[in-house]
Amino acid sequence: MTETKPKLFFAPGTCARVTLTALEEIGQPFETKLIAFMAGEHRSEDYLAINPSGKVPALQTEAGVLTQNGAILLYLARSYPEVNLLPLSSDPHSEAYVVSALFRMSSDLHPLVTRFVLPGMMLSDPSANPYVRAKAEEVLKLQLAPIAAQLAGQDWLLGENWSILDAYLAWIWFRITGAGFDAAAFPNIASHYQRANERPSAKAALEHEARAQEELSARGLAFVPPKPKQ
Repeated sequence: MTETKPKLFFAPGTCARVTLTALEEIGQPFETKLIAFMAGEHRSEDYLAINPSGKVPALQTEAGVLTQNGAILLYLARSYPEVNLLPLSSDPHSEAYVVSALFRMSSDLHPLVTRFVLPGMMLSDPSANPYVRAKAEEVLKLQLAPIAAQLAGQDWLLGENWSILDAYLAWIWFRITGAGFDAAAFPNIASHYQRANERPSAKAALEHEARAQEELSARGLAFVPPKPKQ
């Protein structure tokens, strides 16, 4: 029987970059399906049958479709333990500590990214956008401060060794600094971002995204986040 390759539904610049990096790190064959948000493909009947949330990433596996970055990353870490995407263990407390760090990225920081980068998605009144963005920036600084302190004494979030959490933090940093967040405020995270992007799997994921972005541009469907008003 021929093994079915996993298929990642993704869009460049989105948090699907984290799962894409994980798949590149694993190094096994996989397929991708580009979802063009500007064409409304994330709201199409076909895609909603795959992911009812209308978001990316979604990962199609032999056992079925998985959604939510945290769940997908945990699945990949469990499926390919030799790759060490996450330092999982048989000890319930140790494993819960690692999973809580993953949830911190997906549940604490990730929602703030949307509010900072695209505040208009939160409210229908455009005049409220600056207030949403300012509050998101305030809470981002609060959340990032202990991470920056942690990275003062180590290269990676969990210590000596890279994990997929580092790719998640790198994506968060990419999104918020690209939307005007002051990178100078957290030099340890800025340095971490540079280290994380030097990893071969990160470079491969970025190259994959660049090809997808070229395709979207050729179709007139490239998304450029709005510049915040000063």
